[in-house]
Amino acid sequence: MPPSSAATIEISKDYLHFNAAHFTLFSATEREDLHGHTFYVAATVTSPVGDDGLAFDYNLFKNALKALCDELDEKVLLPSRSPYLALEQDGGYLVARFADERIPFLPRDVLTLPVRNITVEELAPWLLSRLRAEPDVAALNLDRLELRVSSGPGQWAVASWTRDDAARDDSGGS
Repeated sequence: MPPSSAATIEISKDYLHFNAAHFTLFSATEREDLHGHTFYVAATVTSPVGDDGLAFDYNLFKNALKALCDELDEKVLLPSRSPYLALEQDGGYLVARFADERIPFLPRDVLTLPVRNITVEELAPWLLSRLRAEPDVAALNLDRLELRVSSGPGQWAVASWTRDDAARDDSGGS
């Protein structure tokens, strides 16, 4: 039997994307106009190779990533933790208050995310934490997991997790 080894698997499919509207907040007084992107999502997974010659069932990741993309697809994404944006209900609307602007949205069109800004650098770690929380993914014996988000060609943010991160978290950060 060959010695134990690890494999790094890239999971990147054309269907792993979502279309969403957002605006980036630059300061308490400056923001982008509302606009949209096709955001692409990909993952790189490092895991030991089992006796059966498989690191893991790739479909677990593809299905979990697709479900996350579907959740975000065709939504206006707003940050719930921004120091510059306040969100409130007003009648049948979700209203975003920014500087002296009042921006109303239909609640069914909006998804608020627990991030400070809707940027790829905030989406990547948020999506990574959501992916790691999926029971099928959490049950896997992983060494490393990277999640990438793109808002356009050649423009990716990467968030990563390693087994060492988990060990540090379990020991209280020491």
